[in-house]
Amino acid sequence: MAAGRNLFGLSTQAKALLVEKLSSAAANRLIQTRAPEPRAGDADAGRLDVSQLESYREIRVVEEAAEFLGIADPFFRVHEGIAGAETVIDGRRCLNFASYNYIGLNGDPRVAEAAKQAIDRYGTSVSASRPVSGERPIHRRLEESLARIHGAEDCVALVGGHSTNVTVIGHLLGRNDVIVHDTLAHNSIVQGAMLSGARRVPFRHLDADAADKVLTETRSRHGHALLVIEGHYSMDGDVPDLAAFVAVARRHRAWLMVDEAHSLGVLGPRGFGIADRAGIDPSEIDIWMGTLSKSLVSCGGYIAGRKDLIDYLKRMAPGFVFSVGMAPPVAAAAARAVEILEQEPERVHRLNARASLFLTLCRDAGINVGGSIGAAIIPVITGSSITAGRLSQSLYRRGINVQPILYPAVPEGSARLRFFLTADHTEEQVREAVAILIDELKNLAAEPTDLAAVARHIKARLPGAS
Repeated sequence: MAAGRNLFGLSTQAKALLVEKLSSAAANRLIQTRAPEPRAGDADAGRLDVSQLESYREIRVVEEAAEFLGIADPFFRVHEGIAGAETVIDGRRCLNFASYNYIGLNGDPRVAEAAKQAIDRYGTSVSASRPVSGERPIHRRLEESLARIHGAEDCVALVGGHSTNVTVIGHLLGRNDVIVHDTLAHNSIVQGAMLSGARRVPFRHLDADAADKVLTETRSRHGHALLVIEGHYSMDGDVPDLAAFVAVARRHRAWLMVDEAHSLGVLGPRGFGIADRAGIDPSEIDIWMGTLSKSLVSCGGYIAGRKDLIDYLKRMAPGFVFSVGMAPPVAAAAARAVEILEQEPERVHRLNARASLFLTLCRDAGINVGGSIGAAIIPVITGSSITAGRLSQSLYRRGINVQPILYPAVPEGSARLRFFLTADHTEEQVREAVAILIDELKNLAAEPTDLAAVARHIKARLPGAS
C-alpha cells in the first residue's frame, strides 16, 4: 500500500475533506445550528420542527452523502416471508446475514403451533397488566424455563427487551449509587443508568482490571454499586472473562448484572450463555438479563435471579407493573423455543461451526473482523461509514443481505458490516458469501470515493451550509 494512503485508497487529506469525517461534530458546522427566527404571522411558530434538532441535521448529512454516491437506503427492507438463512426481498431471493434467528427456530412448526394454541386458549392479548388481571399460566411456564437454564431461583418476563434494561436498572439504583459498565454497553443499559440518576462510570471494553480500578475509586462514596457487562457483545462478537468480573464484583460488594441478549442459544455447549461457556456457577451472577427476540424467536425481555429480587421487580418495576402483560402467543412461542434449545444442543454446535468457518475464511483473506470469537456475530470493519454503505449495497446487488452499522451507532472509524450467522446457514452458503465479500472489497479498493466531491455536494444541498 502506498505511503499516505488509507484502506481502499483513501488518502488522509481526502478523508479530512469529507467535512472532517462527515459525521463528526464538524458536520454540525456545515448546517445552520441556530433555529431560524419565526416570521411575523407564521402559523407554525412555536410548533415542533424536527429539522431544528441537531441529530436530525446529522441524518441529513448522511442522506445527502448517500444520495450523491448512489447508495440506496439499506434499512427497512421489506422481507416477504420468514427470514432465515435465505430471505426474499422485492421478489428476489438473497442469502441473509441480517437475522438474530441464531438457532433457526423462526418458522419452526413446533414453535408456530405453540403460539397458535395459545391464541385459541387465551386470545391475542391478556388485556391488562399482570398484577391487575393479566396473569396467565403461559407466563409462569416461560419464566420457570428461563430460570432453569440460567440456574436461577426465579424469573420475570417483560414485554420489551430494551425496556427491560431501562426499567430494571432505572429502578434498582438511585442518585446515591454508582453504575459501572463496559464502554461498549448497549444503549438500553446506558439509558437505564441515566434514568436511575446514579453516577455512571464506563470502563475500557472487556477490561476487568479497569472495572476494578473504577470501583476502587468510587465504591466508598456510594450506597449500592452495579457492575454491568454483556455476555456476547453484539457489535463486535467478543466476550468477557466472566470469572474476572465475578471476582471484581465480589471484591467491591457490587451487584453483577450480565446482559445475555446475544448469548442465549449461542455460547456454551448447551447454548445456555456465558456461564455455560466459562464453566461458572450461574448463581455467582446477581442479575441475569436476556431477550426473547434472538434465539427464542419471540419478543420481550426477562430478568432471572434470586426469588426476592424477582418478587421485588414484579411489584415495583414500572415497566412491568404499569405495562400490559406479555401477549399469550409471544410467551408460548418463547417457552417452546426454550424447550427445543434444551432438547437439541446440536443446533448450537452447528451455529458455532458455521460462524467459526466464516471467521476463519475472513481472517485468512486479511479482512478486519476485530475481536470476534466466531460465535454468531462477525463484524467486517471498514473504517468508514461511506465504505460500509457502498459495500452493503454492492453485496445486496449480488444477492447477499447484510446491514451496515454506521456512525453514530459506532464511532466513525469503526463503521462496519455486521454478519449474523445461524444454524440454518450451510457451509456452501458461508463459502459463497465470503468469496463474494472478498471480491467486492477488491472492487471498492479499485474505485475509491471522491470525498472532496461529497463534501462539496453536501455544502451545496443542505440549507445553511457554509
